[in-house]
Amino acid sequence: MSFFPCDDPEPGDALACSAIDTLIIPNAKDIGGFEVRRALPSRQRKLVGPFIFFDRVGPATFAPGQAMDVRPHPHIGLSTVTYLYDGTIRHRDSLGTEMVISPGDINLMTAGSGIVHSERSPEEIRDTKRRLSGLQTWLALPDGSEEIAPAFENTAAAKMGMIDGEKASARVLIGQFHGVTSPVTQHAETLYVDITLPVGGEIEIPADAEERAIYTVDGEIVIAGDRFGEDQLLVFKPGDRIVVRSQRGASFMLFGGASIGSRRYIWWNFVSSSRERIEQAKEEWKTGRFDIVPGDEKEYIPLPK
Repeated sequence: MSFFPCDDPEPGDALACSAIDTLIIPNAKDIGGFEVRRALPSRQRKLVGPFIFFDRVGPATFAPGQAMDVRPHPHIGLSTVTYLYDGTIRHRDSLGTEMVISPGDINLMTAGSGIVHSERSPEEIRDTKRRLSGLQTWLALPDGSEEIAPAFENTAAAKMGMIDGEKASARVLIGQFHGVTSPVTQHAETLYVDITLPVGGEIEIPADAEERAIYTVDGEIVIAGDRFGEDQLLVFKPGDRIVVRSQRGASFMLFGGASIGSRRYIWWNFVSSSRERIEQAKEEWKTGRFDIVPGDEKEYIPLPK
């Protein structure tokens, strides 16, 4: 899902809520039977903590015979994070990994010096009607770690730390939140939490992360009297305590972490602090010097012109 060619989001209106630095309304783009909304990067904001790319995938319904087929393609200098609400995706990569991700799991693929992967609807369910809904994000690797060895890990939903309360529930996907810590690897200080509010629910967002944002997935939330519907990205000002409420119920993703601290360039599927390194990766993919994906060797996505 990391190849989705969405346009930049459009800027949002000015807000009365002083705790919010930026509101981004992502554009929706149909990529062959389902929609993707890209919230990062945008003209207003390139990163939130290490998050340099944020896509809302679906929700979509596939008829029997329809499928998602993202052919093998390369990455450098980042980690991809795949999280599903509905459906399944088969991941294969040049390390020899083959993994079907299920709702609530985290697939963390660290590209580092270079990896190739594909993402497809599992062959065994393509003759059934099914839904697909989720998020895919990229984490820029920090200085000193951009060229680490590639790696892949899947963490099952059952291993995630959970917060269950009358006014809110949360699954801590990466990092620490309200005293609960995720087992997922961090290459830089990262915060990634799936939060659900029932009717009349609320939750406090502490100010301990340097940079914080939320993406509204479903329902309507209220912050300091301002209401926000689904598919909006709200970037908070640093240092402010935030309380998120919902009168009707809502779900949203909290994300952020420590600032990368230095500039990152992004071109196609490559992220780097060096333009020269991106040019090198482009030439390596064009000339076939990346590794192949076992079990998915026949197709690939060409380098964009």
